[in-house]
Amino acid sequence: MKKITISGLPGSGTTTVAKLLSEKLGWKLISAGEVFRRLAMERGMTLEEFSQYAEENPDIDVYIDRMQRDLAEKEENVVVEGRLSGWMIKDAFKVWIYADPEIRYERIAKREGIELSRARVETKRREELERRRYKKFYSIDIDDISVYHIAINSGLFKPEEIVEIILKAFELMRRREDYQKQQQKQ
Repeated sequence: MKKITISGLPGSGTTTVAKLLSEKLGWKLISAGEVFRRLAMERGMTLEEFSQYAEENPDIDVYIDRMQRDLAEKEENVVVEGRLSGWMIKDAFKVWIYADPEIRYERIAKREGIELSRARVETKRREELERRRYKKFYSIDIDDISVYHIAINSGLFKPEEIVEIILKAFELMRRREDYQKQQQKQ
């Protein structure tokens, strides 16, 4: 396993953790969230507006997901951040990051420079749009976190602490794989 995926709902801290993790490991970072935000900004849309646009234009999700998957398949030693990266990237250590919705709304309001009430409404709407798109286009239930190796509450830990938790769990998983490979050879 030479890939780590970082997934979670908006405002859970996936982008921050993925950046810190890739820097700590010296690995390349592939961020679907950054691409989605850049595409929204290029079109002069809010994230909620762009989510609605993407629901009507499936080529947006297909483009982002294909790009992420293709880049990740060509790379080793890569951190892949995105809502669906745990579902899309094979042979990876998969991390789900979550936080209480109010914590996430506060983070989004601060990041976007908007009122908390607006962040709450827009985020709930965006999550519902994404939930429908993922189900419709990929038959993925985003609320099913069974594909992930670990889930970490970012409301309880600082980003640097989350990176340390991920690194420890990743190392334990790699040791388990090495042990299993040795057992198969015997």
